[in-house]
Amino acid sequence: MVPFASLCKLVHKPRMTDARLKRQRALADLLRRRRLTRQDELAAALRDLGFDVTQATVSRDLDQLGAVKIRRGGETRYALPDDLAPASTPEARLRSLFSEWVREVVPAASLVVLKTPPGSAHLVGVALDSAALDAVAGTISGDDTLFVATASDEAARALARLWGGWLGT
Repeated sequence: MVPFASLCKLVHKPRMTDARLKRQRALADLLRRRRLTRQDELAAALRDLGFDVTQATVSRDLDQLGAVKIRRGGETRYALPDDLAPASTPEARLRSLFSEWVREVVPAASLVVLKTPPGSAHLVGVALDSAALDAVAGTISGDDTLFVATASDEAARALARLWGGWLGT
């Protein structure tokens, strides 16, 4: 019986992957065409297209697509990385992100603690990880707090000074 179960998994795996890819393509298309702000709106829109989804499925798909919440013109919505207007430099992109989403920057030994609005720490963490800054060893994101690990206390203080200057700019 076990070999048969393994064979079933092998046979059905491509179908599940194909369904996921179709769903993610539909989700990406929705994000490009409509200004959707909440995961339940995305789930409802996908259901309208015939996909059987839950909020958890939408959340995983958004993460796999690299979708982020952006704020433009007083409106917060989901967007795909390739749909964002590219900043002239990685620093300019981070500066813009910090001015919109980071509320406080505090050095703490070899860490920099960033405070964001609820639900926004992951957005900033992904951007920092993607920027691949030499001074940043890694990040840990909570809901509204992000810990940025550096190699030394001095590096943390220098980053905190730099990033603190970006707030509200």
